[in-house]
Order: sequence, then C-alpha cells, then structure tokens
Amino acid sequence: MAIALTKEEIKEIQKVPYDKIRPYLKTGQIVFCSGSYLFSGIIQRLTKSVWSHVGIIYKDEELGRVLLLEAEPYIGIRLIPLSKYLKDYKNGRPYKGQMVITDLKVEMTPDEHARTISFGLDELSRPYDNWEIIRIMLRILFKKGKRTKNRDYICSELVRDCFAKGGYLFKMNDSYVSPQEIWQDVNIELKYRIL
Repeated sequence: MAIALTKEEIKEIQKVPYDKIRPYLKTGQIVFCSGSYLFSGIIQRLTKSVWSHVGIIYKDEELGRVLLLEAEPYIGIRLIPLSKYLKDYKNGRPYKGQMVITDLKVEMTPDEHARTISFGLDELSRPYDNWEIIRIMLRILFKKGKRTKNRDYICSELVRDCFAKGGYLFKMNDSYVSPQEIWQDVNIELKYRIL
C-alpha cells in the first residue's frame, strides 16, 4: 500500500524531471493528483484525502506518446498527453497541485494490460458523472444509499472499471470509490513525483 501522505509530505518528495522518467513510464501505471482547485478541494474534503484525481498511463510505443486516460469533469473520458499537465493544463499554465506516478505491484500479462486499456479506450467520450459527486456527498452525510451503476464515470470509477476488465479488483466501500480507495490498495507503490 502507498503510505498515507499530507499535501506537505507530497511537496517534500523529490520532484523528478519528466523528461528523465518518460522513457521508463509504462502502460498501466496510475497517476494521482492532489489539486489546488475548488473542485479538487471538494473531493478532498468529502473523501478526507489529499487525492482529488486519478488516471491511467497509456504508452503508445508506435507513436512515442505517453498519454493519460482519465474522466474529467464537464468533459468526460479522454486521452490527453501527460506532458500537458506539466506545461499547459489550463490557459498555458501547468496543473495547480501535485502529481505522483505509482505502480501496481501485481504481475499482469500483456493481454490483461491490453484489456485494461482497451476498456478505457472503448469508453472514450462517455460523459463525466457530474451528479455522482453530489450523490456521494449525500451518501457520506446521511450514511445511507448505494451507488447505482450507469455508463457515466468519475475518475476513480473509470480506473476501477478498467482494471476490473483486466482482472484486477480494487476494494471499494459500498457507496463510492474515490482516488483514496485506489491509493490505499495494498498493491499501490509510489514511484515518482512529477509535479
């Protein structure tokens, strides 16, 4: 399991230049973000966690691209160059917050990796589940209700469902899965801090 961290502790982890680690990044690594945006703060408060976003690296060897498969509010499921977070996330500025890359310490076959990513690619352009954040908040506050499955996603649901298609199941509580639940998995191992 990746260790519990505060925002201050994340900032103390040595930042590794992206161009130095880019050749070593691989499909299936998981990116965690600790954003400093209003929406990020809402997620962090609701889930009592520093993490506000999570996505999966997809490395296209043929094109030489490192991409992030993610579910983004108001946009939906997309594939975006990971480097965009570092240079031009919004209005020509880098992502406001910290980012780490983790490994899943489980041997997955090439076929399992392919199923993991293929599922996410098949879901491209599906909508972000904007209302799920409100439903999660109500379930947390009133301590009742369960998540009903639909084809819209929040970021952590996408990561969970992709890996489930590849044969790996992340634990979740009855009412939601957040970046924190994925971070707490016994097989998550911190590799790099890139922002």
